[in-house]
Amino acid sequence: MSSNSRAMSETKRGVLVVISGPSGAGKTSICDELLKRIPDSQWSVSVTTRKPRGREVDGQHYRFISQEEFQRMVEHDELLEHAVYLGKWYGTPWAPIEETVAAGRVVILEIDVQGGAQIAVRMPESVRVFVLPPTMETLKARLEGRQTETETLQQKRLAEADGEIAFARTSGHYPYIITNDILEDSVARVMEIVEREMHK
Repeated sequence: MSSNSRAMSETKRGVLVVISGPSGAGKTSICDELLKRIPDSQWSVSVTTRKPRGREVDGQHYRFISQEEFQRMVEHDELLEHAVYLGKWYGTPWAPIEETVAAGRVVILEIDVQGGAQIAVRMPESVRVFVLPPTMETLKARLEGRQTETETLQQKRLAEADGEIAFARTSGHYPYIITNDILEDSVARVMEIVEREMHK
């Protein structure tokens, strides 16, 4: 049997890769690179009850749904995780992830530690990576460099970061914790982790 036909007859499950970390740690940059480099990888599109912002496209950045539709999804156990943030609901639909993983592909999901903890319980085979900034000073500089947030909001994010980092280190929900100093090195590290997990 050729390697191709063997691969087709023995389709191994893919994997859900969960990337978490404090705001400014570089999660989105890592996710963007993973999507470029992992063949046939897919971004997990969350659902939310908030309105679109700026150039956000429905179905691409989020699926924007009503509170009633969100509640229906919760009641029918259609969400892998869900949480409320600033009065709006956010959740991760289970079906698209299961379909993609069953087809042997990789799904990339960027999410906060609250959602990551739920996924650790409901989908323990997922690969969960927490991204640390090199130092808190670096994190502060990155947040200030955005120039899109007030100093009050930056301070709030820094305070949240302490709690998120402590949770990631002590909860046991994040088997992999990496420090994002040089983006290229961080992406390579996550790629290694994904490859190892897929070959288990």
